[in-house]
Amino acid sequence: MIAVRAHLPGYGKLHVFRNAAIRTGVYAGVGLAMVLVAWVFVANRAPVLERFALERNVAAAVALVLFASVPALRFWRLPGPLLASGLIAWSILALIYQLLCVAFSGLAERYSAVHIFTLGAVLYMIMATLSWIGTCIWRARESNS
Repeated sequence: MIAVRAHLPGYGKLHVFRNAAIRTGVYAGVGLAMVLVAWVFVANRAPVLERFALERNVAAAVALVLFASVPALRFWRLPGPLLASGLIAWSILALIYQLLCVAFSGLAERYSAVHIFTLGAVLYMIMATLSWIGTCIWRARESNS
């Protein structure tokens, strides 16, 4: 196989974005943060839409799950990059959640930013562990055939 080096325009000075795990984590984290900010602002600043609260919450939760699954789908068989990418994405989400807690005081009453980060980190660690176990099984089966 020939190694192909992707030329990424706009990343000339940002060498850290040449790593696919970091790049995917940042993009997924920004997507998660945008969904969270939109969800909180619509829930608190649009009283006209209060009668659609259940639909709003379901739509936001589905969007969060879709953005959170990007690192898992991208690095399905690579547990290290999966964990790194997921933790970067979830760290961005927890940071934005902490900033939103400053503006919306009632937001931190139920969950703190550390609690939100821990929930996501545990889920990504479970996914990375399952990916690692699956990769070990896959390699063991390949070596026997």
